[in-house]
Amino acid sequence: MKTVNRLKKLMTRAENGETLTIGFLGGSITQGSLASSDRLTYAYRVFTWWQEKFPQAEFHYVNAGIGGTDSHFGVSRVYQDLLIYRPDFVVLDFSVNDDMSDVSFLQETFEGVIRRIYYSETEPAVIVLNNVCYDTGSNAQDAHNEVADHYGIPHVSIKDTLLRRIEAGEFRRAELTPDNLHPNDKGHELVAGEICKLLQNVWDCNEIFEPSETETKIFPMTINAYEQAERLTIRNASPLLKGFYTDTEEKKGHLDFFKNGWIGRKVGDTICFTVNASCIAVQYRKTIHRPAPVASLVLDGDIANAVLLDANFEQDWGDCLFLQRILHHGEKKEHTIEIKIVEACENLQTAFYLLSLICV
Repeated sequence: MKTVNRLKKLMTRAENGETLTIGFLGGSITQGSLASSDRLTYAYRVFTWWQEKFPQAEFHYVNAGIGGTDSHFGVSRVYQDLLIYRPDFVVLDFSVNDDMSDVSFLQETFEGVIRRIYYSETEPAVIVLNNVCYDTGSNAQDAHNEVADHYGIPHVSIKDTLLRRIEAGEFRRAELTPDNLHPNDKGHELVAGEICKLLQNVWDCNEIFEPSETETKIFPMTINAYEQAERLTIRNASPLLKGFYTDTEEKKGHLDFFKNGWIGRKVGDTICFTVNASCIAVQYRKTIHRPAPVASLVLDGDIANAVLLDANFEQDWGDCLFLQRILHHGEKKEHTIEIKIVEACENLQTAFYLLSLICV
């Protein structure tokens, strides 16, 4: 298995005292939701395993988790949030965020993330983590693991390990997760433990791995359009603004979500893009601070099929980085996207915030 080879060779580098970067990409569990401290998350505990196992090496930690996000957003942000730090090891998890109602889209975007990481310059060792909804047992692991297996990437299933221990009576669910999704400190410790078991098993393996082994790039399993997805923000796009205006506040880190975007407040405020793409999605803020505006998106002047972008969020857990598909495997050509505020009341609580377009 090529990536097990990468893990073993990475451990040899650590044993030799090199400087290495340990990275994580995923949603709220990776970010550390419901852990009482950043150092008690599963991600930091796995980072600590590397430090303790190889004290002669120097390790750097990069956590690129963002709550409520999926592989579609992940593939568009993986470079600026993770790969710029040149990771040598990556744990990847979007298993409870990817939408199982469209498995082909899920697998295509997830494969895009895998390929962006796996074939990046540092050739990092990768592990796919499958977290789980503890009450229903649902996750995307079957779809994700099919992609991982295509590349020989090892995976860890919390459904097949920790959830089974709960079902066997070893733990009560409430001991490990207060909301049946996000682990508490003990839950994070046990999730980390499953990853560390895999790492320890690789380290204990006596098989000889050739350091000079070369890898042939594997042909994609899916259509794989999203591997080259680009995220357009005020940093790299100059749309036509008529009422909308740029957010001038400085963005401070990847968790400073609602920055580098465009803002509209009044009915009639408009922003227009021209992009060359075959896949287009729009990312905007859905907010719990209602009422918020509603916008209309028109693709290529097709007013009859305008898409409503309602910024009012019906959930109560916080504002959402909502990502809405507009075009999927359409004609690769120059497209126009016009977004116009069509509803905005006088007692507006929150403006319409357009974070980005994601195009390929």
